[in-house]
Amino acid sequence: MTPVTAQDVRPALDAVDRRILTALSADARLPNNALAERVGVAPSTCLARVRALRQRGVIRGYSADVDPAALGRPLQAMIAVRLQSGARGHLSRFATRMASLPEVLDVYFLGGADDFLVHVAARGSDDMRDFVVHHLSTDPDVAMTETHLIFDHARGAFGRDAALL
Repeated sequence: MTPVTAQDVRPALDAVDRRILTALSADARLPNNALAERVGVAPSTCLARVRALRQRGVIRGYSADVDPAALGRPLQAMIAVRLQSGARGHLSRFATRMASLPEVLDVYFLGGADDFLVHVAARGSDDMRDFVVHHLSTDPDVAMTETHLIFDHARGAFGRDAALL
């Protein structure tokens, strides 16, 4: 059995924490004064709450959502990857290697038939094929891949809908 760590047992979020998280999920660039006003607390209280949420690991970071097409990579795909049964000890190494590749946007470790879902952005179909051939098909740990092209996507309501938090 895996031991329980401090990260696993977190104090419950109260209504103010949830309002802060909802506002930051919608716009992580909100200045503290605007955030405090939006959630109905003093700026000093808001700043302390955000710091505490970061220290507790609730807020994991801030990032810019950059369109891969603007960077010359308009073709995106989700590639399901199943490793060989004898490669189970290489899961972490595989994930780290995938995450280090410039075409890879995200790597998801899964439960179920597939082991990973790798979100890739490429310049075009030739580059996508080359990615699969050079980084997946030639890897002796990889048993199977299945590439799903992404035509479009919409963000979910989580983080923008206070009822979900």
